[in-house]
Amino acid sequence: MRIAMALPYAGSGFRETAARLVDYERAGLDRVTVREAYGWDAVSQLGYLAAVTARVELASGVLPLPTRTPALLAMTAAGLDHVSGGRFVLGLGVSGPQVVEGFHGVPADAPLARTRAVVGICRTVWRREPLTYRDRHYRIPLTAEDGGTGLGKPLKLINRPERDRIPIVLAAMGPRSVALAAEIAEGWEPIWFHPERAGQVWGGALAEGAARRAPALGALDVVAPVHLAIGAAEESRALAAVRADMALYAGGMGARGRNFYHDLMCRFGYPEEAGRVQELYLAGRRQEAAEAVPEELARAVSLVGSEDVVRKRVAAFREAGVTTLSVVPTAATHAARVDAVGRLRDLAGPFG
Repeated sequence: MRIAMALPYAGSGFRETAARLVDYERAGLDRVTVREAYGWDAVSQLGYLAAVTARVELASGVLPLPTRTPALLAMTAAGLDHVSGGRFVLGLGVSGPQVVEGFHGVPADAPLARTRAVVGICRTVWRREPLTYRDRHYRIPLTAEDGGTGLGKPLKLINRPERDRIPIVLAAMGPRSVALAAEIAEGWEPIWFHPERAGQVWGGALAEGAARRAPALGALDVVAPVHLAIGAAEESRALAAVRADMALYAGGMGARGRNFYHDLMCRFGYPEEAGRVQELYLAGRRQEAAEAVPEELARAVSLVGSEDVVRKRVAAFREAGVTTLSVVPTAATHAARVDAVGRLRDLAGPFG
């Protein structure tokens, strides 16, 4: 299995974290992911990381696709792939109305159609073909009839990309978006992955998308985000971090009736608990919201416990189809976090 690590999008200390990535590379890390919400942009940080790393893949996790034009996303990915020597992975997602409309001021509409269009446009740009595309959402080139000057013409990327197929990982949770990821993307990443219940939640959607998948795409890379802590000394801290993270998303990342993370917790079999978490979080009682996240759920979607427990959980993730574990080490010190990644590398086995 591949091991990835997600960098936090809040807080400070990025340069220190970047300097320490070499330790994770030596421990066996395969990919580092930079998140983007409404703080620092991910692209500038990924460019920095390209200069200070040598082997590890660099991924956006994820760029909200409504906030950039499709051609800019393609240019950005090609540029990051170039400066990293062919090590970039383009993680895309639609985000949600609170970020897309509230912070960027653009419509959060037609997520499936826009995702399909953006993926197709990116691959056209990377092949250096003249870019033409027309649907309800994107009109390239923009004509006079569409409100342009009429002077636009189809262009192709000036530079020759490192690769004409940069891997795309789509963040998706709902059945239709998961089916789309399985159909058109190199990889798929949910927000949480419950190995024992993934089949009942996503199995049908994955099968539907796989039936339409082009053979040239190869097998789908299934990326499972997990908090990581090996050993009894770290267990309490790690579980608290998992529960706080789940409370943040299920409680605060969306409004009542329009929170994808809350809905996913319900689909995992915890509708009453999800409602309680959301109620407490929106009331400002964040600690209580975290404590309302069921411990059994927190354990199921993470790698926390003794080495034997973690070994068994890794096997469960593998059996459920996971090919990449995207970890958040929760140990208190850098040395302990590096050690956890190294021990997971041994448990997960070599990649490739």
